[in-house]
Amino acid sequence: MTNARRWVAADGKRPMQTNGKPASSTKPETWTQFRDVKKKPHGFMLGGGFACIDLDNCFSNGQLQQWARRIVDAAPGAFIERSISGKGLHIFGLLPEGKGRNYGRVEVYSAERFIRTTATVWSAGELVALTKTVAAIEDMNQTGKLPRQTTGRR
Repeated sequence: MTNARRWVAADGKRPMQTNGKPASSTKPETWTQFRDVKKKPHGFMLGGGFACIDLDNCFSNGQLQQWARRIVDAAPGAFIERSISGKGLHIFGLLPEGKGRNYGRVEVYSAERFIRTTATVWSAGELVALTKTVAAIEDMNQTGKLPRQTTGRR
């Protein structure tokens, strides 16, 4: 990901250009290289094959909850970081561009979306294909194994 020209600075969870103007998830001319933002709060523009599965509030007493463990296990070798709040995880990988999906505490994004990154590594992996992971999430959703409501912000 660090080699992709899809990085922006961040003001909280808002994407910003390095000149202080707003950045847009649909305007690549507002994006830059990682080296230009690595020393300030930053984030990544998803799309072009890059995707993120966002797990909100997935820890209980410092331990990964069972539903989240199933999702993480369905993404072997993936790069995973803690979210800004420290209460969630971002699983980064590869997916075709598609509409975002929201399953309560689990969101899947692969196009026209800004994700605030932390570099707080939870699992040092690579960008792996997330197709099977998304299929596992959809199965968990259909069988009632995903939590339905969020408990606060990420």
